[in-house]
Amino acid sequence: MINVYDILETIRMIDDECLDIRTITMGISLLDCMDSDIDKACGKVYDKITRCAKDLVATGEQIEKEYGIPIINKRLSVTPMSMISASCKGSPVKFAQCMDNAAKQVGVNLIGGYSALVQKGFSAGEREFIETIPEALASTDRVCSSVNIGSTRTGINMDAVKLMGHIVKRSAEATVDNRCFGAAKLVVFCNAVDDNPFMAGAFHGVGEPDCIINVGVSGPGVVRSALSKYPDADINELADIIKKTAYKITRVGQLVGVTASERLGVPFGIVDLSLAPTPAVGDSVAYILEEMGLEKCGCAGTTACLAMLNDAVKKGGVMACSRIGGLSGAFIPVSEDAGMIAAAQSGSLLIEKLEAMTAVCSVGLDMIVIPGDTPDEVISGIIADEAAIGMVNNKTTAVRVIPAIGCKEGDELDWGGLFGKGPVMPVNTFSPARFINRGGQIPAPLHSLKN
Repeated sequence: MINVYDILETIRMIDDECLDIRTITMGISLLDCMDSDIDKACGKVYDKITRCAKDLVATGEQIEKEYGIPIINKRLSVTPMSMISASCKGSPVKFAQCMDNAAKQVGVNLIGGYSALVQKGFSAGEREFIETIPEALASTDRVCSSVNIGSTRTGINMDAVKLMGHIVKRSAEATVDNRCFGAAKLVVFCNAVDDNPFMAGAFHGVGEPDCIINVGVSGPGVVRSALSKYPDADINELADIIKKTAYKITRVGQLVGVTASERLGVPFGIVDLSLAPTPAVGDSVAYILEEMGLEKCGCAGTTACLAMLNDAVKKGGVMACSRIGGLSGAFIPVSEDAGMIAAAQSGSLLIEKLEAMTAVCSVGLDMIVIPGDTPDEVISGIIADEAAIGMVNNKTTAVRVIPAIGCKEGDELDWGGLFGKGPVMPVNTFSPARFINRGGQIPAPLHSLKN
């Protein structure tokens, strides 16, 4: 039976509290596109992407109009391209340009999957593939890249960690005329997941169906608004409020995902119920934490508040939808969250505090602008620290830092849109070079032995 109150409440959340579907992401397997001739392989990749995704944008727009639910992004993710490029000779950048052309042809915002999985070592051609990431990101508009350098089951590939410190810096340098945007399209993972709908880290895992629809929801503004109505609630009551709100948000996500799946004739995958903030006023995870009682995000107590928020969001979401996946929890991207930006500018939020917060939230150090002269080894050290948190805690962690070439602490990079703007944050530059240069593999923790 239709409940009029529920309908009106959903309309209010959309109109007044920034509720939206952040993305519907179609995952496409390219394993059947391999060919020893790189030009033929690129042709197969282009043809399959444009064939599978030709109706994705139009379907998303139709659902928006019918249900009145904003769907901010329509995106694609594909099989990690290092696997496809391994079968042929020639520069893998051709595949990136092919991906970009296909994304433009079907009208999606971004395409993820210029990726490599090297958590236990480099297979043939993967090191060379990773070396092409800066050029690939600089020569394309919509292509995103990711590299998985560790996992709980395998440990951390420190040779890959060292390499990625260099690649992140080069990606920023290659796009210095575009505010170092290349580094904003590159994520370094530990425990990467196969069904992540969010960019820049999305790729289509090899165990996924040939084609699938995954949905990423949003809604920090809705959660904050719900909490603001109960200023004197105790912690248990706050947790219940968050769970109930997350339930409602996730139901909207499932509705969109199932509808898109049926109309496109593609299996429905998962709803990623992450609270994904934006620079819009009120649409902020930091403001949720402050609504709980913090004077400023980053102060003492921030990690505890975030842990409770993350847990309550997941508990509410799993009651609303049995197909929860992706990352699911609370994102803390500095440049994409108005409250995080303000906290960083005030000096309340430092990278060290953000690192502590990543131990209990959804991903990791995300969209953080650092001084352009930060040494490669320091970037590698940041990646190693985050990977260690993910490995030991059996969770996904990631690093997306943007070295602001030519900028110093206190300056700002502004990309506009969902990527927002980021203040250049200070970094501890005491050198980890001797440790990073040792290379090798950090062994998997004891609790990885689960069989």
